[in-house]
Amino acid sequence: MGIGGFIITGSAPAHLLLRAIGPSLTGIPGVLADPVMQLFRPSLPTITNDNWQDDPAQAAAILATGIAPTNNLESAIDVTLNPGAYTAIVSGKNNTSGVGLIEVYDLSPAVPAKLGNISTRALVGTGSDIVIAGFILGGQSGNDLVIARGIGPSLTALGVAGALANPTLELRDGNGALLVSNNDWQDNPVQAAILTAAGLAPSSPLESGIAAALPPGAYTALLAGFNNGTGVGLVEIYDRGIP
Repeated sequence: MGIGGFIITGSAPAHLLLRAIGPSLTGIPGVLADPVMQLFRPSLPTITNDNWQDDPAQAAAILATGIAPTNNLESAIDVTLNPGAYTAIVSGKNNTSGVGLIEVYDLSPAVPAKLGNISTRALVGTGSDIVIAGFILGGQSGNDLVIARGIGPSLTALGVAGALANPTLELRDGNGALLVSNNDWQDNPVQAAILTAAGLAPSSPLESGIAAALPPGAYTALLAGFNNGTGVGLVEIYDRGIP
């Protein structure tokens, strides 16, 4: 099961498309054959989707976005949400398992709202089984201050069993080039000062944090365990706007 959280900031509702991808992940072994997605909304009914074409009205709206899933077994939800915090959970139909992808697209860049935070909680393995969070910055001409965090030890206090003991974090550009890496968030005093000033310093000294001014483009944050450690980890991305 993969858990994706996101926060909408601003003063207006945002039009989003959520996708749960599995079968179309080419070149990746052991993909999730039939994803099922649930969107949890505070004080509102949960939205569940198995196959994105199940509901004709939803299917038409999803097709109109131009980014409908390419496999009929994949999931998608077209929704407009008020500012606030939300959670999307992806699991395998009939308790199946495999590698899956949760995506959130902001389809309303002109309104005074944006995805201010995205996060993914999942089991961090080794090799290619680490947790990868991708994000795209757009809608601005200059740099945005982005803060990425790799959380593990502090999940234990939240009741998460088997938390990742010592996360490491890498930030890479759209070509896969390494921009910056971090083991413990206090390793770099300048970075630590930025994280603290933003109110986003991790609560455990073993957790990771990166602050970077980034131009528009595609990026990935890679969460792994120090010395091939494994466990449940959380990778978070915060868009803090103009530095």
